[in-house]
Amino acid sequence: MATRIASELLALRTRFLNLQTRFLSLRNSSLLQPIKTVQPITLRINSASLQRQIRVLGVRSRILEQRRWHSGMTDGQRKSVYSFEDVLKIIENPSDSTLIIDVREPFEFAENAIPLSLNIPITSQPDALLLPPEEFQDRFGFMKPPTTHEVVFYCKAGVRSSAAAQLARQAGYEKVREYRGSWIDWVRNGGPGTKSPSGPGGKGEINKSEVKEVKDEGGSRV
Repeated sequence: MATRIASELLALRTRFLNLQTRFLSLRNSSLLQPIKTVQPITLRINSASLQRQIRVLGVRSRILEQRRWHSGMTDGQRKSVYSFEDVLKIIENPSDSTLIIDVREPFEFAENAIPLSLNIPITSQPDALLLPPEEFQDRFGFMKPPTTHEVVFYCKAGVRSSAAAQLARQAGYEKVREYRGSWIDWVRNGGPGTKSPSGPGGKGEINKSEVKEVKDEGGSRV
């Protein structure tokens, strides 16, 4: 009996030693290493770079919106939207039947404008094209553009010109055009201005042999 008990005690002691060895082995392994504290990550953001990226995204968004708008236009609507090249042709080959109208405010018009354009500010004079011819001439100093003439509106970025085009249609104008890119697009493409004329042979050089007086068709042009 004593021999059996001694044998069992020896077996238990052996098992205990084996467990102790395994425990020490595991403790020294990577599984029981204390977890290291994760240091917080500090992000350094360049505000100027971020602002540039935001502006780029904004421009891309507007381009996509314009593409969607153009893709949904009818043929008639597409013909009413003029590009830089279309306006340039008007300047290089003037015609009494086509008028370029700058709807920015007078102080903007005075700073610089597309050559040959008339100034009819839409913000401060929203009823201009709805006025009777006599009242229009008293207010602006030149004759009201005939409703049968082609009128091409532009502003700074295309917002005010779109509003002016809608008012012109309400006033009975039959050939209403919009230069959607307006002054910003004109400058970007190197178009000449009343205060920044092009050099000889440059963009927008007027063909003087085709320039006509328009005193009776909307006053003198810039």
